[in-house]
Amino acid sequence: MISKYVQEQKRYTQEELCRIFECSEEYAIPIIRKLKEYSILKAVRASADQKDRSDLIEEDIEIADVGIDDNEFLYIFTFVGIIVIAGRVLKCYPKYLNIPEPVNELRQILKVLEKYNEKEQIIRMFNDSSENHSFNLLAVMLFLLTDYHENGSYNNTKDIVESNGMGEIIWDKTINETFTLLSNDRPYYTDLQTKKRISNDYDYYKRLHECILTKISKELVAAQLVDLFEIGEVELSDEDIEDFGDKDYLLYRIEKELNIQFNTRKQLVLKTLYTYIERSGSLFDVNGLSIFGTNSFNLVWENVCKVILDNQLDVPLGLLPLPIPLKSGYDKQMKLIHLVEKPLWSYTGKCAQDTLIPDSITISSSQFIITDAKYYVTKLEKNQVPKAQPGIESITKQYLYQMAYQQFIEDHQFESIINCFIMPTETDGVLDKGVVSMKMFEKLGLKSIEVRFLSAGEAFEHYLSGTKISLSRLRL
Repeated sequence: MISKYVQEQKRYTQEELCRIFECSEEYAIPIIRKLKEYSILKAVRASADQKDRSDLIEEDIEIADVGIDDNEFLYIFTFVGIIVIAGRVLKCYPKYLNIPEPVNELRQILKVLEKYNEKEQIIRMFNDSSENHSFNLLAVMLFLLTDYHENGSYNNTKDIVESNGMGEIIWDKTINETFTLLSNDRPYYTDLQTKKRISNDYDYYKRLHECILTKISKELVAAQLVDLFEIGEVELSDEDIEDFGDKDYLLYRIEKELNIQFNTRKQLVLKTLYTYIERSGSLFDVNGLSIFGTNSFNLVWENVCKVILDNQLDVPLGLLPLPIPLKSGYDKQMKLIHLVEKPLWSYTGKCAQDTLIPDSITISSSQFIITDAKYYVTKLEKNQVPKAQPGIESITKQYLYQMAYQQFIEDHQFESIINCFIMPTETDGVLDKGVVSMKMFEKLGLKSIEVRFLSAGEAFEHYLSGTKISLSRLRL
């Protein structure tokens, strides 16, 4: 199996993709088409300007079909995570990393993606597409292995009868089938029949489960994914799936077991095994597409920053650590997010529902801190025009957030208000990149917006461990 690293948002030519896929253009074109179908790969017109960019504007995306010897387009991966297609494993790492093969960084990112998605509590067995739903074999394999490491093999138990065992006494069997001694008209039983529950190591479903686990473990090892996902390799069986019967028989047996099982975990394992067998999948299938990751890593970065910065937007006002007690006129049950004014449309006499929503607000030591996580690879150099920076709409919104909370800040005597963009970097620590300002807003008494580059690795470490980053680290 071919295993390669590719970078999110990097511009690739068709020739470069052929080298990555290790195939001819004729073979590469169907792969490119399928990746485009699932919005994993986008095409833009080839130009000098495009090659230097690290972001993608919707207006630049081309819908045209792919052709052989087509040098008119550049191709962009808009995905972070793992893609398995046509016997090729593509390990897509974020755009802010400049390491050719960031093994440790991607391993950490996969953990972040897993935690970010765990609230959904579903197995993504199918890839969504406007045209169809293709089987997501990788998600099924990862679920089965992860579940095994947490819960062990599928296990059915059976009850056996013992003489004088440690289990529950079976009185009917003891009275009817053993010798009784009488003393003073009272019966005494010297041989008690007891019940013991044991695991059935030869159970059909346990053996089938272990056979499939062994098979998928070998495939993930061959795909060089076991280390990335940090899932221990397992070798539990030397049987082949064919030893258990043909496909229809296997599905029939699983359906039969499902009808008598009411344990939630067992039901989920059985349903996943059913889907795996029904689809007869393999990571080596040339027509298959399996993914683990996201097309929207910007949302992941935003969520990480909210969590580690202790976002208090949804905390009731009565529970906030305000410099002075909450003033009258403010409802203790209201939240900071409710204080932002909504636009009134006079003709209707009603306010619209949508309004400004900051990424994160943190109150600390009489400081009112508004932060906005921006997933940009911004280039800021002395005496150089900024490149790949947040746009004017992001800057104006950040000033408007200050205005939205100005009255609340004055009413509760905050010593200072801080406004800040936070962007990811592969560099350790925090980089102070000055401020971004507009005089028209400063004339209104609003403060400039601080710019900080935060180590993504450090942010992810806090996110995974459930700890908060000290605000002093941002040097605001």
